[in-house]
Amino acid sequence: MRIFDFQKEYILQNDRALLRPLRKDDFEILKAFTLAQPEIWKYSQQPADSLENLKQYIALALEGRKQGKIYPFIIFDKLSKQYAGSTRLYDFQQIHATVQLGFTWYGREFQGTGLNKQCKMLLLEWAFEELNLERVEFRADTRNARSIAAMKGIGCQVEGVLRNNCASPSKRRDSIVLSILREEWIENVKDQLKIKIESEKGLSSL
Repeated sequence: MRIFDFQKEYILQNDRALLRPLRKDDFEILKAFTLAQPEIWKYSQQPADSLENLKQYIALALEGRKQGKIYPFIIFDKLSKQYAGSTRLYDFQQIHATVQLGFTWYGREFQGTGLNKQCKMLLLEWAFEELNLERVEFRADTRNARSIAAMKGIGCQVEGVLRNNCASPSKRRDSIVLSILREEWIENVKDQLKIKIESEKGLSSL
C-alpha cells in the first residue's frame, strides 16, 4: 500500500461523476437533501436528517480526515450538473492494506440512475490501482435491501453477518459484511462493472 496523504486534495472523475473532498461549507449544498429527504439516512449510523445532524455529520467526517482515519467526498453528477450526495473511504489499515468504503448516500433523484456504479468505479480504481490496496470492505444494516443489492451489483462478495454489532439511531443493528479483493478486481470485477455501466448508458440513451 502506498502511504496515503490525508491532507492532499484528491479529485476523482470520469465522464459522469466527480468526487472531491468534502468541505465545511458543503453544508449549504447538502442541506437541501436534509430538509426535503430526511428518510435518506433511515439506516445510517450517522444520520444527517436534521440541520444540526448534518453539521455534526460533516464535522465528524472532517475531524476523521484530520486524524488520518477518514477521507470523505462530496459527489457531483456531471449529467445533471448537480451535487448528488456523499461517500467516503474510512478505517484505513496501512499495515494490512485494507480500507472500508461506505457512508454513501444519494438524493432520491439520483438513485437508480447509474451514478452509483460510476462513483464506485472511480473509488475502486483508486483503491486498487493507485493506492495498491488488497481489500475493500463494505458494510450495511441487514434491513437495508437497496444498499445490499447495490453492493452485490458492483461485484461485492458476501462474507457474513455481524450480529448486533453496533448502535443505530433506532436500535442496535446486525451488519452484513461484503468485500472485493484485489485479485477479484483485476480478474473480473472491474470488467463486469464496466459492462454494466456501458449497458446502463445504452438504456439511458434510448
